Amino acid sequence: MPGAEPRTFRSMFISDVHLGSKAAKAEFLIDFLRHHDADIIYLVGDIVDGWRLRRNWHWPQSHNDVVQKLLRKARKGASITYIAGNHDEFARQFQGVHFGGIVVADRAIHETADGKRLLVIHGDQFDTVVHNARWLAYLGDYAYDAAMLVNRVVTRLRQLLGLPYWSFSSWAKVNVKKAVNFIGSFQTMLTEEARRSHVDGVICGHIHHAAIE
Repeated sequence: MPGAEPRTFRSMFISDVHLGSKAAKAEFLIDFLRHHDADIIYLVGDIVDGWRLRRNWHWPQSHNDVVQKLLRKARKGASITYIAGNHDEFARQFQGVHFGGIVVADRAIHETADGKRLLVIHGDQFDTVVHNARWLAYLGDYAYDAAMLVNRVVTRLRQLLGLPYWSFSSWAKVNVKKAVNFIGSFQTMLTEEARRSHVDGVICGHIHHAAIE
């Protein structure tokens, strides 16, 4: 309802927004941030899409509004950490630097209310394609752009037919990567990193696949 106070949480994790790309759902994120607050906010990588911005500059007002909304939350006292990802890897050169109250990091350790320690990391560090075949990662990025175009067409058709939202791009990405057992190996590497880091779990982004396991 109009004027309702935002719901407040102890912590919030946001990843893979890809501001700077036409696929970014900036308006949805603005609405979410308007109705939700948190004492601790982690931006878990690929918040800004440097790859696409280099190819074709796209930065509408809604993308700027997301940044302003986050800066406003920082000014009001929220602790915000920007974890760099592969699409915003330029941020890694600013580790430890504060921008408007938002600190940049490559990874962070979050302590839950019940004392558990969680590694917060984007996850691209454990993507063998990104690190060992970078040309293939860029090729996949172009393919993802094509999938997003198909996604917009499918979404529009489903709206006209009165059908609920369904993401073709997410479906394609999950099923293609499952075909090469990508997600399973990715999770295995993260589990090993959790053991090395002596933490109880990992919170990450990167693969655009929402799950709690």
